[in-house]
Amino acid sequence: MLELIPARLLVVDLDDTIWHWFDPWHASFSALLDGLVKQSGQPEEDLVAEIRTIHQRRGTSEYSWLIDEMKTLESAVPSGCSIREFYDPAIHAQNAARLNGTRLRLGVRETLEDIKARGTTVVAYTESLEFWTRWRIITNKLDGVLDEYYSSPDHDAPIGLEPSAIRHVSGDAYALTHTQHRHVAAGILKPAPAVLEQIMADHAVSPEETVYVGDTLMKDVEMAQRVGALDVWAEYGVNHRDPRYELLQRVSHWTDEMVQKEQDERPGVQPEPRYTLRESFAELLGIFDFGPTESRRT
Repeated sequence: MLELIPARLLVVDLDDTIWHWFDPWHASFSALLDGLVKQSGQPEEDLVAEIRTIHQRRGTSEYSWLIDEMKTLESAVPSGCSIREFYDPAIHAQNAARLNGTRLRLGVRETLEDIKARGTTVVAYTESLEFWTRWRIITNKLDGVLDEYYSSPDHDAPIGLEPSAIRHVSGDAYALTHTQHRHVAAGILKPAPAVLEQIMADHAVSPEETVYVGDTLMKDVEMAQRVGALDVWAEYGVNHRDPRYELLQRVSHWTDEMVQKEQDERPGVQPEPRYTLRESFAELLGIFDFGPTESRRT
């Protein structure tokens, strides 16, 4: 029997590591795009080209005000009707598909609760922006299961529009009660090590006792290796081999170079992970002996 490795801090990526992200994204974005093509009469390739330009400008592939900035949609909108009112069927289809597909990965809840019961602090670090991260934490009932999450602030709305224009419940419905949010400075992207270094410093835990889990070799694993943390690749969360992934590449805020590197599986291009979770997040418990975190926070 292998001896378990001592660990006192768990840091996790979120999208496709803790919960399914690509599946609901693909279902919801496909529903939106199909609806926009039908209602606008515009060719899909024209809409996709404009969408990618907006996503790259906004730094996210989940931009809440996407259709408000799409000039190619405006010509089909009748006089006296707002763009959001006219395309409401497409938006509704997108929201329904997102909600229907949002769920945790196999073994996540039980494993996180086990680790927390040992006194280990659980911190999430994601490149996704604040609103949709909070929404997924609430929807997946992880408020309080995660002690903290680090992310960029929410994206700005277009001039003249307010969040209430698209968010039809009170602000309290989007608030977290137990999980604390820590802002990441704009422009910091994985594998830059600054945020992970800050997380370890905040909790006074050495890299040798910090476990970092993520599904992306060139971002998550490389970042963890740069700081000397115990890197774990969530191989079960890999999606770029899926034929449906091509749609995300076509509209992604990632650069062409990043997209190409993610696909490149030649030896030496991607970092070699120290540990790998092949089927389930629960495999962590067969690798590490999690113990109490003595945090600096007051």
